[in-house]
Amino acid sequence: MKSLLLSTSLAVLMAVPAYAGKAFISNERGNTITVVNTETWEVEAEFFAGNRPRGITASPDGSVIYVCASDDNLVRVFDSTTYEELPSLPSGPDPELFILEPSGKRLYIANEDDNLVTVTDTETRTILAEVPVGVEPEGMGMSPDAKFVVNTSETTNMAHFISTEDYTIKHNILVDQRPRYAQYTADGSRLFVTSEIGGTVSVMDIAEDGTPTLVHKISFEVAGVQPEWLQPVGAKVTSDGRRLFVALGPANRVAVVDAQSLEVLDYILVGQRVWQLDFTPDEKYLLTTNGNSNDITVIDVAKEQAIRSIQVGQQPWGVVTIE
Repeated sequence: MKSLLLSTSLAVLMAVPAYAGKAFISNERGNTITVVNTETWEVEAEFFAGNRPRGITASPDGSVIYVCASDDNLVRVFDSTTYEELPSLPSGPDPELFILEPSGKRLYIANEDDNLVTVTDTETRTILAEVPVGVEPEGMGMSPDAKFVVNTSETTNMAHFISTEDYTIKHNILVDQRPRYAQYTADGSRLFVTSEIGGTVSVMDIAEDGTPTLVHKISFEVAGVQPEWLQPVGAKVTSDGRRLFVALGPANRVAVVDAQSLEVLDYILVGQRVWQLDFTPDEKYLLTTNGNSNDITVIDVAKEQAIRSIQVGQQPWGVVTIE
């Protein structure tokens, strides 16, 4: 513990003024955040992030980093320049993933153990609502107009569409086994939901009033890889809606999908047990967290190729990038 505190102090003392391009990686087993400079691809710092940090995101202006400290039952908050810890946010028990609305005011948090989505005000640091959902909620997505939050429940195998106006569930859509992540296209017309054990991505068309319709399921096949290893987890879609990238867990690959035709185009070999993904703000690069190899992979988005790997902390889980 003394060594960890010393490392934390050194990281803060070595912090430099803000520069363009940082990635923050939550290390689930190491209980730290690793900071990578996305211009030089060098590790700049590592600091204590609470117990079992998983979900991670940034405020709209990039000045603040929010982290689900799952075993602390709270959301820890850090200054993105100095890495100083700021007052934490109440989260409900065992927060795993969350989504921040575009205004930065409300944070929607999946509480895996209590089958709830907790809504927290980031300014007053108070809980606004607790929404009962299915068993083992995890994935969180938000429509671009911020009218709906989508939560996926791992055991109920559903995507729950929660109105941000009154915090009630308006739609429930059955998907395949153990849904992990929900990702809208930038125009809000389509939603992708990954199912880890089902091995598929459910595709939903979204009407103007937010009503979802399940229209397709994407499946995956890689030569030499056992089908049970093809486990879709994290997913990201480009802002132009052309490409969907899907992390395939123990298959150690990211699938490249034509987001219009829904055809799987390619598979990119990355680190071991790829979990979550995030684009750099300019979408030139896609970063993957690889839990079993303790590294991140950098993918060139235009070339759809992995270009480097970077060692980070122990069991990297989540990633968020800022300018």
